[in-house]
Amino acid sequence: MALIFHAGKKNKNSYKTLIAAEYSGVKVELAPNFEMGVSNKTPEFLKMNPIGKIPVLETPDGPIFESNAIARYVTRLKADNPLYGSSLIDYAHIEQWIDFASLEIDAHLLSWYRPRMGRAVYLPPAEEQAITSLKRALDALNAHLASNTFLVGHSMTLADIITTCNLYMGFTHLMTKSFTSEFPHVERYFWTMVNQPNFKKILGEVKQAESVIPIAKKPSQPKESAKPKPKPKDEPKKEAKKEEPAKPKPEAGEEEEAPKPKPKNPLDLLPPSKMILDDWKRLYSNTKTNFREVAIKGFWDMYDPEGYSLWFCDYKYNDENTVSFVTLNKVGGFLQRMDLARKYAFGKMLVIGSEPPFKVKGLWLFRGQEIPQFVLDECYDMELYEWKKVDITDEEQKERVSQMIEDYEPFEGQPLLDAKCFK
Repeated sequence: MALIFHAGKKNKNSYKTLIAAEYSGVKVELAPNFEMGVSNKTPEFLKMNPIGKIPVLETPDGPIFESNAIARYVTRLKADNPLYGSSLIDYAHIEQWIDFASLEIDAHLLSWYRPRMGRAVYLPPAEEQAITSLKRALDALNAHLASNTFLVGHSMTLADIITTCNLYMGFTHLMTKSFTSEFPHVERYFWTMVNQPNFKKILGEVKQAESVIPIAKKPSQPKESAKPKPKPKDEPKKEAKKEEPAKPKPEAGEEEEAPKPKPKNPLDLLPPSKMILDDWKRLYSNTKTNFREVAIKGFWDMYDPEGYSLWFCDYKYNDENTVSFVTLNKVGGFLQRMDLARKYAFGKMLVIGSEPPFKVKGLWLFRGQEIPQFVLDECYDMELYEWKKVDITDEEQKERVSQMIEDYEPFEGQPLLDAKCFK
């Protein structure tokens, strides 16, 4: 029995299997006359996947659904397939990046994409959160690709195929050039991958989105049919009065109490500061060379000790940081929850050490002379850290600030496992 692939013609989840098949020399036949929304609702299809989702692969041993599982199966059909690496650690790293591409990239792209397509409720805060989480993932991917052509080893693997296909939807529908330019190594990687012959055979020419897909309009509600008004009874004619111009009727809801203005954040009421936070964030992001001479010097030139304050933080429970990815996720979650302070803060979080337990230390710049109360109230992670205000008259503390901004290594005698920026 041939391998019969039930899928739409243009679907990034289908591309994973078709590209893997090209690299593996495995023949996969597309189900004839497949029509999305029709074929996948038939009793025959629902026996293969009760949820009715695509893709589905029919094999001699039974059907398989879920795109990553199908791509894995097709890859395994070729003995010693280099797409699965050449060692046990290669295999583990390939699986690691497949999970990363699914949970950290695809999931957040879908949270951004589906509401705009009308497939979920569109909520601006939820979209903002999805984009923030996606950028965090792309930052991590960008850092890895800064010194690697491929995700694992020195040649193409299944991890590259699945990651590229997950990025495909983002590049073609959501992530414009201005968005992806923040992640130059991801850009280089994606365009390298999609221009490989086996990718190009399936994807064709790939073009980056020039704008984010617009939000789908909700269908208009049908208007209630107007009831015919009863004709007024004839009344005796009266002397015509000079009509006064009709007063405009108040619009619906006009007589209701006006909504109370949203109270201002206390930080917005502080005296103006000579330090423009966005200018510093821009300088930090755009400085690629001579960081100490350009960005660090620029920071101290801009810094306003009357309008802002600097704080060191140290995680209280470093002895628990025994697993690297758990520690990194812990820090990432903290930064995600700090999003409410983005307008008023800049931060650097360092994960320190080459062996567990890993130390987590941070530097934060806050508007005002104290840690903002709304941050202490809303972000529960704050109490997990010891906080100490920086004394910039102390040259040692000032140098420590510079080193943390710069990702100086070794930091306090130890290598950096990772450095994350909140900006």
